[in-house]
Amino acid sequence: MRNWSGWWMIVVLIILIDVYVFFALRFLTQHNSDKSRIFLFSLYWLVSACAVIFILSFRGSDFLQKHVVLRNYTFAIIVGLFFAKLIAAVFFLLDDVRRLFVWLMGKIFPKSGVDFTHDAMCISRSQFLTWIGFILGGGLFATLMFGFSNKYNYKARRIKLSFTNLPKGFKGLKIVQISDIHSGSFTNKEAVEKGVALALKQNADLVLFTGDLVNDKADEMHDYMDVFNKIKAPMGVYSTLGNHDYGDYTSWPSAEAKTENLERLKAIHGKLGWRLLMNEHIALEKNGDKIALIGIENWSAFGNFPKYGKMTLAYPGSEKYPFKILMSHDPSHWDAQVRPEYPDIDLTLSGHTHGMQFGVENPYFKWSPVQYFYKEWAGLYKTGKQVLYVNRGYGFIGYPGRVGILPEVTVFELS
Repeated sequence: MRNWSGWWMIVVLIILIDVYVFFALRFLTQHNSDKSRIFLFSLYWLVSACAVIFILSFRGSDFLQKHVVLRNYTFAIIVGLFFAKLIAAVFFLLDDVRRLFVWLMGKIFPKSGVDFTHDAMCISRSQFLTWIGFILGGGLFATLMFGFSNKYNYKARRIKLSFTNLPKGFKGLKIVQISDIHSGSFTNKEAVEKGVALALKQNADLVLFTGDLVNDKADEMHDYMDVFNKIKAPMGVYSTLGNHDYGDYTSWPSAEAKTENLERLKAIHGKLGWRLLMNEHIALEKNGDKIALIGIENWSAFGNFPKYGKMTLAYPGSEKYPFKILMSHDPSHWDAQVRPEYPDIDLTLSGHTHGMQFGVENPYFKWSPVQYFYKEWAGLYKTGKQVLYVNRGYGFIGYPGRVGILPEVTVFELS
């Protein structure tokens, strides 16, 4: 196993938080019977020990690598417990700061009439803060577990966009965008079919898929070919590659095996009836008018994601078209290169972020932890005459669920 030091740091952090939360748990149960406390404490440390064992065996276990569903759900539960304890620990820390403050005041003002002869640990914890910590932490964990039921809860989002330079023949064009299928995460084929049915129900003129068909390997599409090959449109279905499609996040017996996997994945797009755009553009024609559709491989402004995309290959020749649509998987591409270098690209369609599959969205407020990493992370963004839309993703990866940020099929109507 590589990078043992990093994994041990994670384990040490988990154990330290477990110990800290345990002291608070012991305080809250001090009036319970000895039998119930022994049972509760034994269960607490059994779960903690299982979490540590799982993390240490995560990368080295062939069993966990083969049983992806079990691995993902177990990992999600462990991560959920960790963050639940972390939130609870924040409130316990506030209480400990309060206790330390009271103790210091007693040392500074010894004649206050209060007995501060004991150390700070002898000052009683706050029942209120301790309970708040456990309630909020438990609430987060329960929310994450409920999110398991939302991973196939597809929603159609309808967006109307108006452009002054859109040719008359394309007025009223209806586009469906799908992104981030991640077929290797699916466990319910019937539920996935309902999402495809929702996309077909929109009667789009054109369907665009913006990358991440699989998690790692082309074989992940084997059971879903007869689902996604149903996606059709009068003007065609076009696709691009996302960062996961290259197989960069798994081990291969050789460089040749990795290359062969990518070639098979490209062929799968063709077998689905999708036209894969690899750093190139094509002309779309409707009612005698033409616009350009540009598709590039993954290009990210962040160093830990690949830059396979080449606008220098995809863009030349598209200048002659009055309107241009770009499919680029990673939305960081928009600010980093598209806007400053290609100001005549009117509409960019991306995905990648999934909205982190966790957040809050309503007409007045939108938040997700992913916004601290990506300026454009979900929905519609405009700067000048240029428009970016970031699809929240069709599938899921890592956490097998969604909280607040539901899987989507985007429907654009251009005018």
